[in-house]
Amino acid sequence: MTDGAKTAHLYLPKLLTAMREGYTMAAFRADAVAALTVAIVALPLSMAIAVASGVSPERGLYAAIIGGALVSALGGSRFQIGGPAGAFIVLVAATAARFGLDGLLLTVLISGLLLVILGLLRLGSLIRYVPHAVTVGFTAGIAVIIFASQIKDLTGLHLNVPEPGPLLAKVAVLAAAAPTLTPFAAGIGVFTVAVIVLLRRFRPAWPGMLIAVVGAAAAAAFLDLPVETVGSRFGALPRGLPAPHLPAMSYDLLLQLLPAIISFTLLGGIESLLSAKVADSMTGRKHRSNMELVAQGIANIGSALCGGISVTGTIARTATNIRAGARSPLAGIMHSAFLLVFLLVAAPLAGFIPLAALAGILTAVCWNMPEKAEFLRLLREWRTASVLLATFVVTLAEDLTSGIIAGCLVAAALGIAARIRTSSTPKPG
Repeated sequence: MTDGAKTAHLYLPKLLTAMREGYTMAAFRADAVAALTVAIVALPLSMAIAVASGVSPERGLYAAIIGGALVSALGGSRFQIGGPAGAFIVLVAATAARFGLDGLLLTVLISGLLLVILGLLRLGSLIRYVPHAVTVGFTAGIAVIIFASQIKDLTGLHLNVPEPGPLLAKVAVLAAAAPTLTPFAAGIGVFTVAVIVLLRRFRPAWPGMLIAVVGAAAAAAFLDLPVETVGSRFGALPRGLPAPHLPAMSYDLLLQLLPAIISFTLLGGIESLLSAKVADSMTGRKHRSNMELVAQGIANIGSALCGGISVTGTIARTATNIRAGARSPLAGIMHSAFLLVFLLVAAPLAGFIPLAALAGILTAVCWNMPEKAEFLRLLREWRTASVLLATFVVTLAEDLTSGIIAGCLVAAALGIAARIRTSSTPKPG
């Protein structure tokens, strides 16, 4: 097995490489098992991410089906799984709240075009130079923001005012609504988190998220618990994919969306290549960064045209794909096919899922999203701590893009200062 280092610069999908190497029935069986495993994880998670992003749950499934298939078919990573990601929740929710669904879909579409352009300009390698402390900092910041956004559904709070976007204002409103907590919703939320955590600890091979959601839905239905469900808030999920269509657009709208488009593009590129890098470290192979950016861009275009939210490489699902024994990108394509079968056959069952259970899934995701040990390690050295904290604090106080920019600026300033000191130090002799 070659590691792919000699062909990392090529615009050649890894699917074609895998087929050229020879694809056996044994490899197909391994890919099918891995695909089913990943689909079981992706099914509840895609819906949970969509709901947390302020859109209906099928939007997350569209992204996982259309975007996931395109990422695997065209991507530069053999094992990458594409789909909706928790890191995008804040951006998607803010864009949808301000510009509506059409504005969100247009943002996803144009950011996809920009990702294709970045890949064609061979800028994929530049994204790798984003400082490690920045990625750790914004990931931790996103986790905190996402958790705060789930408290309402997790505990069944009733708010008298719209839930604010900024973190401090959000916490204040949630705290004021604490007396309206719904015990049954909170119980389902705690049950969901507990099942996921316990199964991950004692039965890691079991599909903890799916088991937790099915158990919560069954309890809510059979006990007739007074909790809000997917069906009560969003109605029945459509059985199938919508016909592709362009979202409404205008020059003025594009100008207003520009900051969001840049944020989607920046985060999509970073998150996808980080995920591909994780896959490399787990398999000893090397991804094609520019091909991966092109594929991610096309996947976002395809997702937007079919009504889906943003798509990126997903670290947890990619790692699950590798651990489940995937051999080629066909595993990612088949994972999307399994999700499509669910949408065609079993979509009505999603209506029974309590929203507190979906919030519980994302609460568990938030706990595992940040690199907690790495965060503490980076705090031990003042330079990396400065970059880390600048990114983390600004992400919480402002937004993700501002956090990334702040962290990169601090890292650049420290690097320049270090060079000045080095050049001004007299050499011995």
